[in-house]
Amino acid sequence: MTEIEKEKIRFWRCEGLGYKAIAARLHLSENTVKSFCRRNHLAGVAAAEPVLVCRNCGAPLEQAHKKKQRKFCSASCRYAWWNAHPELIDRRAFYPTVCAHCGREFQSYGNQKRKYCSHACYIAARFGRYGEHDGGAV
Repeated sequence: MTEIEKEKIRFWRCEGLGYKAIAARLHLSENTVKSFCRRNHLAGVAAAEPVLVCRNCGAPLEQAHKKKQRKFCSASCRYAWWNAHPELIDRRAFYPTVCAHCGREFQSYGNQKRKYCSHACYIAARFGRYGEHDGGAV
């Protein structure tokens, strides 16, 4: 099991996911996930309790009654934590696309209507042949 997988298991257990759900997401055995959780004190009902400290800095959090539970003390802590853990972002919006200029296939994230694989292809399609410029600033 890699360090990234271990971090994902810790994250998802704190989110309240069960062993079977985590095992399915990581393509691991349910027993592997269960043993890791037991060894790292992530087992049982206690894992589903709300997070009471900031995930980034560890500062205590005040939870508002009948509102979404806070996981970070501030926006800067939230940004810092997600920048440090990009592998935990669930990216589903990848779209296979063909570049309108060079014809190469590429993956577009989050935008189904994207036409060009790069800024260079966009400039070439709009202003002339690829690699050609008029001598001025491009």
